[in-house]
Amino acid sequence: MEAHRKEALQLLRHQLTQTVKQPVEAPGRVASPRTLTLPDLTAADDLALHRPGAEIRALLSSRGPAPARRLLDRLLRRKGEWDSWCRGLAGERKAGAELNRLTRHGWRVVHSVPRPTGGDIDHVLIGRGGVFSINTKNLTGKTVWIGDEMVRVDHGKPRPYPAVSRNEAAYVRRVLERYCSFPVPVEPILVFVGVPELPRSATQLDVRVYRHKDLASLAPLTGRFTDEQVEALYAVARHRKAWLGGG
Repeated sequence: MEAHRKEALQLLRHQLTQTVKQPVEAPGRVASPRTLTLPDLTAADDLALHRPGAEIRALLSSRGPAPARRLLDRLLRRKGEWDSWCRGLAGERKAGAELNRLTRHGWRVVHSVPRPTGGDIDHVLIGRGGVFSINTKNLTGKTVWIGDEMVRVDHGKPRPYPAVSRNEAAYVRRVLERYCSFPVPVEPILVFVGVPELPRSATQLDVRVYRHKDLASLAPLTGRFTDEQVEALYAVARHRKAWLGGG
C-alpha cells in the first residue's frame, strides 16, 4: 500500500513539473503572428493619388491610340481593339466617383491597386463597416444574370465574375494582414455600370452585387473596425510596396 502511495506522489510531482514548463498566456489574449513593416511612404508609391482607372489610363497612354484618334473613332462609331479598355475605363470612373463620395462619411478608398502578377483590383474600400474589394464591369445597355460562380451577359456564355471577385478579396486580405496585427475580413463586391436591373440566383450570398448608383447604400455601415484600425488599414492599402510582395 505504501509503495502505491509513493508511486502516485511521484507521478503527481512529474505532472506538476511538466505543467509549469508550459508558457501561459494572459486570459483573454490571443497570440498574433508577427507583422511586417513598410518603408516610409513616398509620393511615387502613394496609391491615394491614383484616379479611378489609373492602370488602364497608363496602358492606353503607352500602347493605345492617341486621344484624338479615340475621339474620332467614337464620333464615327468605329470599333477598334481598344474599345473594351475604353469601356472599362469609363466604368471605373463612374464607380470610382460614387466611392469617392463615401469619404464624406469616413470611408477611405484606393483605386487601381496593382497586383504583382499583372492587372489590378479596381477599387479597395475601407471603413468602420468593413473592407471591400470592388470589381467593376461596364455593361451599359446589356442584361445580366448573376449566379454563384458565373454571370451571363445578354444570355451569352458564362463569365466567372463572382469567382474572380472572391479571389481578389482573398488577395486583399492576405496583403493587409501581413501588415496589420488584427484579422481583416474582406468582402468582394461586383459593381455593374449601366445595367437596368440585377436578377440573381437566390443562393448568391457571399459576393455583394450593386449597380454603381447603389454604392451609396454602403455609407451607414459600421461596427467592423475602430477609427484607429481604419487608419491603419488605409496606411497599408495606399502604399504601393505593400502590394508588390505577391499574393
